[in-house]
Amino acid sequence: MTALQSEYSRWWRTLETDVLATLEALGMGFVPFSPLGKAVLTGKIDAATQFDSTEFRNSVPRVSPEARQANTTLVTVLAASAARKNATSVQLALAWLLARTPWIVPIPGTTKLECVGENIGAAALELTPEDVREIESTASSITVQGDRYPANLAHLAGR
Repeated sequence: MTALQSEYSRWWRTLETDVLATLEALGMGFVPFSPLGKAVLTGKIDAATQFDSTEFRNSVPRVSPEARQANTTLVTVLAASAARKNATSVQLALAWLLARTPWIVPIPGTTKLECVGENIGAAALELTPEDVREIESTASSITVQGDRYPANLAHLAGR
């Protein structure tokens, strides 16, 4: 095995406690999915956003309207950090992952062509160690609300 794929973003960081160190020790890569927090961290979704009735996010507690409202603070903090770097929240979220280590390569999903260019722009956004520390310090003080998955699916993720 050369790489592991799992969820990882500014709002789900449980892997930092054990998995990332193991991957580094084994010389393996890491491919985080949902690096934009199921699109909530883009800043383009708020408590009033309505998803199509078939949308998976309708069943995710962390993406419920109440959780989105409660998590506005994290989205706002990340947007402010992005603005200071003349970037979008999307670019900051992806650049934060890219700045962590060269063996982390996020895969943001999108169904919109215009989002592809924005995602690619993250590769050009250089975050200094000070930028990363600021993002860490500010965002880490915010408790994300809502479970990662509904109870009937959480056991499948092993977390």
